[in-house]
Amino acid sequence: MSSLMSRETTPTEWHSVPEERVFEALDSDESGLSTDEASERLSEFGPNRIREDEAVSPYELFLAQFQDFLIYLLILAALLSIAVGLLPGATPRYEEAGLILLILFANGVFGFFQDYRAEMSIQALRELSTPNSTVLRDGEKVTIDAEDVVPGDVVIIEQGDAIPADARLVEVTALETNESALTGESTTVAKGTDPVPSETPLAERDDMVFMNTTAIKGRGRAVVVETGMNTQVGDIATEIQEAETRETPFQKEVDALGKRIGIGIVGLILVIAVAQFVFTAAGWLSILLTGITLAVAAVPEGLPAVVTLTLAMGSRKILNRDALVRRLPVVESLGSVDVIVSDKTGTLTENQMTVKRVYTAGTNGTVTGTGLSTAGEFRHDGDDADRERLVPLLTCGAYCNDAERAPDSADDPYYGDPTEIALLVSAAKAGIDPEHERLREIPFSSERKRMTVIARESPSTLSDTDGFDAATPTAYMKGAPEVVLDRCTRVLEDDGVRELTAAKREEILDRNRAFGSDALRVLGFAVRPVEDPEDDPERVERDMIFVGLQGMIDPPRAEVSEAIEDCRNAGIRVVMATGDNVQTAGAIAQTIGFGSEEAMDGTTVDTLSDEALREVVENVDVFARVSPHHKVRILKALQENGHNVAMTGDGVNDAPALRNADVGIAMGTRGTDVAQQASDMVLQDDNFVTIRDAIAEGRAIFDNIRKFVNLLLSANAGEVLTVFLGVLVGSFFFPGLFASESDALILTPVMLLWINVVTDGLPALALGTDPKASNVLERPPRGGDESVIDRRMIVSILTIGLTMTVVGLGLFFYGLQAVRDITTAQTLLFTFIVTIEMIVIQVIRSRFDQPLLSNRWLIAAVAVSFGLQLVVLYTSLHTLFDVRSISVGGWELIALGSVVFLLVTGLVERAVD
Repeated sequence: MSSLMSRETTPTEWHSVPEERVFEALDSDESGLSTDEASERLSEFGPNRIREDEAVSPYELFLAQFQDFLIYLLILAALLSIAVGLLPGATPRYEEAGLILLILFANGVFGFFQDYRAEMSIQALRELSTPNSTVLRDGEKVTIDAEDVVPGDVVIIEQGDAIPADARLVEVTALETNESALTGESTTVAKGTDPVPSETPLAERDDMVFMNTTAIKGRGRAVVVETGMNTQVGDIATEIQEAETRETPFQKEVDALGKRIGIGIVGLILVIAVAQFVFTAAGWLSILLTGITLAVAAVPEGLPAVVTLTLAMGSRKILNRDALVRRLPVVESLGSVDVIVSDKTGTLTENQMTVKRVYTAGTNGTVTGTGLSTAGEFRHDGDDADRERLVPLLTCGAYCNDAERAPDSADDPYYGDPTEIALLVSAAKAGIDPEHERLREIPFSSERKRMTVIARESPSTLSDTDGFDAATPTAYMKGAPEVVLDRCTRVLEDDGVRELTAAKREEILDRNRAFGSDALRVLGFAVRPVEDPEDDPERVERDMIFVGLQGMIDPPRAEVSEAIEDCRNAGIRVVMATGDNVQTAGAIAQTIGFGSEEAMDGTTVDTLSDEALREVVENVDVFARVSPHHKVRILKALQENGHNVAMTGDGVNDAPALRNADVGIAMGTRGTDVAQQASDMVLQDDNFVTIRDAIAEGRAIFDNIRKFVNLLLSANAGEVLTVFLGVLVGSFFFPGLFASESDALILTPVMLLWINVVTDGLPALALGTDPKASNVLERPPRGGDESVIDRRMIVSILTIGLTMTVVGLGLFFYGLQAVRDITTAQTLLFTFIVTIEMIVIQVIRSRFDQPLLSNRWLIAAVAVSFGLQLVVLYTSLHTLFDVRSISVGGWELIALGSVVFLLVTGLVERAVD
């Protein structure tokens, strides 16, 4: 096929190739493709769409809940409870097996629903509409689905059209596109047809248009050069799909913890089995039952469910602050973030050009207000400026303008180019009505760098002696200040129109440079009366009267400076990485409190090795003119230096870095679908402050996770040590206790499961609702190598576990000697452990400065759990658990044991502090 032959030798740098060679390489021409050729190419190159990762099936999500070493161990314990029936004289323990499996199933169902809900949120974000495109087929204009566009198609581009593919422009009329989603540039790009050098950055390839960008004004024709995954967006999608799914530090730690616990349990069971076999007369049945009991006691089966629920509740809190968490483990990761790499446009800034400075009649002025709000003032030297003096300048900006106010039913208040919208808003602040009778437009082009509109009206402040009157049309020009000045011979001064002298011209250019040094985009404006609106453009646009300058910028969000300061106080560094130029990026950085205007551009990043970049990223806070590849390199350099990095962004260009980040944060309002799909969290209000609040919630969530991990492991340590030491002590001091009575144990598996359900269930879950500490953003973030289980927690686990064991076994053997009834002794120990584990909750919370009554849900959970224990003791349920009612004397012993426990743990806690 000819198209294949030509494309094999096609240069990939389409922007540097003359249009004739582009058509030749694509085997196409100005009339487009034939229907048959387009059909063949569609089969050859495939649909013009971005491939997506396959969604996870509900079946796979459900099975994933049971793929854990600890789960396998509990399933084995359940099977062994049934298998004991195979031993001579023994019966299967179906109740124990059923209870173990029921708890595992409940945990699995809970985890499934949490993951499934997150997956459905992702699917909702993937529901994208496919636009239509107008192309030339058989020399005629036809409208087709954008997915059917192929290389070689000639696309017709009109104002407002979405660009369906990467294409080389061959004809333009005042065409401007918005490429902020792809390049990070907040201003529109004027397009032309002349080729540009091969090394030209993506943001400056004026002869190209790209998939997922939009034509803001004008029109044009372009020949499609790349479709689908071969486009610039496709390259980004490939980077996203190739990015590895990163486990959070907490996920890795929980997995490692589970394996360590499992291995420890197996080893402990073997030690107990050998000790019983060697030193006691225990039979195989007694040894097997002890092993099952130890497995049930040691395994924190509630850990997955509690972790999942706490993260889910944390995600709900974060959602209440306008951030949607798409991956639950990321909630915890937020608390350990120590670097935020943020895009500028739409994240730190408003993503809406705003006029901030004006110059007219030799006078400077500032403009207050931001965004699309028409509330604002014109100030000069701290006082209100004379608005009448500003009328010619602001009228020129409003009339020489293609933007317009949208109907009330529209989502946005204005339609059009952001720069022109800024001029309309600026005029509205002075009460100027943009309505006028337009007689003619001489459009903007990248070659002319100016636009002129001829209208019937003239600015009211220009007197008749200046040649303006109601009957004479007026030409309004805007454009690059140097270009506009070149068309002017006069200038508007306080006392009227005067000759534009060389000195005055230099004064205006100095003012233009001053505005530019503040990172403002500056436009010049001029007017003149016109006798014949249809005159030659060169004659219309000469002898103009210069009326002034308007300087605009995409301003920083008002609340961003405070949020960045809060992040720094919390030990979190903020780095800006933007597609904007170095001057603009540096000025914005200075405004919002970065402390320095110095910025490094993407070209310099390209020259650095990976090792050199790792050094640079520790000192440079602002990166400008960066491509998607640069952002990923910067991110990975920070991660290789040991940082836990959050990446924020809204554009297609941010997606690869969002996917590779420890926490990828996309904008919900301004963010592209591609960015949202690649992210871990979506800011629904696009507010940087929400990131700060989410990090605070993340830190609080990690505190709560630490609390219940401390609770679960302390309780399980106490239960394991109680069974372990109880068997050994009982074997030596009460010979025959375990050998002759196969059902007699220190604690039965059913008792231990009940303890875990009652104490590790509702109370542990309620810990997830503990309020965050007041100083949560005043301490440094958790280090990447800082374990959930730190030295302080290890001391706490050992202290609580050993004290619970010693006091509990003391009560057990005292009761056994006093009443000579093992069931009564077991009941005493059983209830003591339940009581102590309720007390342990507040012992742990006090280390995190949480008052006793600060969590009403926890109070209710403890009350319900203790009530359930009383139900087991004093109703017919006691037969199921093989326990007896406890007398007043028994409760006195439990109370005494609790006091001893509190005294010992309190002394140790103070010694550790």
